[in-house]
Amino acid sequence: MTAAEKLAALRAGMAAQNLSAFIVPMADEYQNEYVPAAARRVDFLTGFTGSAGLAVVLQDKAAFFTDSRYTLQAQQQVPGALYVQFDTAEKLPRDWLAAELPHGARLGYDPWLHSVQSIELLRTTVSNAELVPVTQNPLDAIWTDRPVPPAAPVALHGLEFAGEPTEAKRAKIAAALAKQHSDAVVLTDPASIAWLLNVRGGDVPHTPLPLSFALLHVDATVDWFILPRKCDDTVRNALGAAVRCHAPEGFLPQLRQLGARQAKVQIDPAGCASAIADCLMTAGAQLVKADDPCGLPRACKNMTEREGARTAHRRDGAALAQFFAWLALQPPGTVTEQQAETQLEQARTRQNLYCGPSFDTIAGSGPHGAIVHYRATPETNRTLQAGELFLLDSGGQYRDGTTDVTRTVAIGTPTAAMCAHYTLVVKGHIALAGIRFPVGMTGADLDVLARQFLWAAGLDYGHGTGHGVGSYLSVHEGPQGIARRSRTALQPGMILSNEPGYYLPEHYGIRFENLMLVTEPTVPEGGNIPMLGFEVLTLAPLDRALLAPDLLTKPERDWIDTYHARVRATLSEQLDAAAHSWLIAATAPLPTPST
Repeated sequence: MTAAEKLAALRAGMAAQNLSAFIVPMADEYQNEYVPAAARRVDFLTGFTGSAGLAVVLQDKAAFFTDSRYTLQAQQQVPGALYVQFDTAEKLPRDWLAAELPHGARLGYDPWLHSVQSIELLRTTVSNAELVPVTQNPLDAIWTDRPVPPAAPVALHGLEFAGEPTEAKRAKIAAALAKQHSDAVVLTDPASIAWLLNVRGGDVPHTPLPLSFALLHVDATVDWFILPRKCDDTVRNALGAAVRCHAPEGFLPQLRQLGARQAKVQIDPAGCASAIADCLMTAGAQLVKADDPCGLPRACKNMTEREGARTAHRRDGAALAQFFAWLALQPPGTVTEQQAETQLEQARTRQNLYCGPSFDTIAGSGPHGAIVHYRATPETNRTLQAGELFLLDSGGQYRDGTTDVTRTVAIGTPTAAMCAHYTLVVKGHIALAGIRFPVGMTGADLDVLARQFLWAAGLDYGHGTGHGVGSYLSVHEGPQGIARRSRTALQPGMILSNEPGYYLPEHYGIRFENLMLVTEPTVPEGGNIPMLGFEVLTLAPLDRALLAPDLLTKPERDWIDTYHARVRATLSEQLDAAAHSWLIAATAPLPTPST
């Protein structure tokens, strides 16, 4: 079917259920950021392939929403004749619906694909319409070639990587439940379940998740609802009798049993599907709304996980050096975006404990670099041309850690404007990386540090400055972040990205990203309050050709030289002769500025 035919078929299905409108989110029943092919309903309907998008379909019009990372991509992929398009920074779907729907309209939604919180906000905002949870998703009825749901095997995540046995983790979370007088918590985030049980899977692209639900009880036992064929006897025996495995079909009946006992059941309204809460409430359970109790402990990496992150970044840095050394030898106009992506993947594949990319590589040459989450395809594949910038944002999943790094390099000779913009981005990165801050500060408190030099020049970027990163889990991990809306206090052991950028549409994009570990609190000499800081984990040179030394202060130049010396010392022994020669030149001290 064409996009227009799909839209017409969906509207016919809506009419059969007497729905005035229907919401199609990029979501699965676990509220994952990255969803398996079987859950990519937005992609099927609209052609949009990004990770964040939502379509709203009325009988006479339709709208598509995404954030600033994907607005340019949406313009290219989503038919403008069929969908009016919005950046969610300017218009939210619920606000558009409130303005477009007439009084008494029936707004349909799949309760498995929307969180409790999102439905509560929708009900409050779209007060003129009746919200209708559907039992049969009308889009699924027309998706006749829908892929089969994933069923990858579960693997144990050993103590040499996890650093803490599952028994200890379960006991801690259960103790927290007891303090709140809760009987159980519904775990709907597969990353939380993977962390809690020290297991990993392969159901989601780039993230080693076993898709499943779980109930953790106050006695520290777990009922785990997962396809039986995913777990062999090795996994079951390692987990022991306190972790009871059930087929997914047993999940709702157990929720109803909890309801029948009027149990106090904790859910995370931001991540729990509305269908789960509806089932519990209908059955008589007492709902306790609270954050996922595994979220914060998972974010604060233990000592084993911290050291794993360091070693993973050392190997990842070697792969990056091998790649950039190769790229430096290629004449402009001879390498395409996809060839560069393949070359980098081959360099990573040669590293120990490498399991695959942590997300789809962003290899954007020239104007493609201005598309924040660009993905090269055979149709868009550009050649890296002289006088252009090349933005490469990539990451790896290693058994001992997850990496995410962005470097922007000049192909040939850059312009003065390119150098000025690049240097402003780097100055912001350095300001954030070198800050010391009091215990209790959030990412929102620090976000401005990375933007200040761009702001002074009347420039900015539309995405957050940093996101949390998991330990051989999701490359985008909450609750920590560095953005205007990040309200979680930063704590030792958290890993975050530091990635300011600048994007000039139709010309180029610039982003400079390292991962950083929040350090243990110390009281500086002469101070009287404990302070936190950051340890930079990523090891890859800046592009010296893009730095404008006259725009850098001496402390900033010293930071770059010190960082480069560390990169050189750490990576040199891992490289072949050609890459080592490249690294020596790439990390040479900066020249003294002319003024």
